[in-house]
Amino acid sequence: MLTDKNEFCSHIKNVLISEEEINKAVDACAKDLSLEYEGKPLLLVSILKGAFIFLSDLTKRMTIPCEVAFMAASSYYEGTSSSGEVTITYDISRDISQYHVVIVEDIIDTGRTLSEIVKILKGREPLSLKVVTLLDKPERRVVEFEADKSLFTIPDKFVIGYGLDYSECYRNLPYIAEYGE
Repeated sequence: MLTDKNEFCSHIKNVLISEEEINKAVDACAKDLSLEYEGKPLLLVSILKGAFIFLSDLTKRMTIPCEVAFMAASSYYEGTSSSGEVTITYDISRDISQYHVVIVEDIIDTGRTLSEIVKILKGREPLSLKVVTLLDKPERRVVEFEADKSLFTIPDKFVIGYGLDYSECYRNLPYIAEYGE
């Protein structure tokens, strides 16, 4: 746990995506989704913990009714690289078959986590299923997976901020930054 502000800030190597850039991209995404799903039952599924800020901001900007649900999956376990094992730690308990489902993710890295979640949710036969991710890191992909919409493509760097963490810290940064030792 980091409690010293100087120690906290010392790990921010450089800002990759500013708060203003994020806000502009989230506005555009919300507008697109609102137009696409107008008049349709929409369920936004956030993948916890990293996507909760993105989901919150996206939902506030939606101009149509939508519901939210949460899932949690893990493959990092307090490190900076994926363990390769995907574990669903919290699942949706409701029937999603009467909804158009949009998975709201923070980052697609290896693709393992989202690939597994998509497989699970498709098996529950939603009216449609799409994936929207804040960040896409295609250089790291180990399984074939592509989001329906990516707000930003980033290089192969470990990033923090706007919901993304290092060992549960830095989620509260309003921008995306590269983490540095």
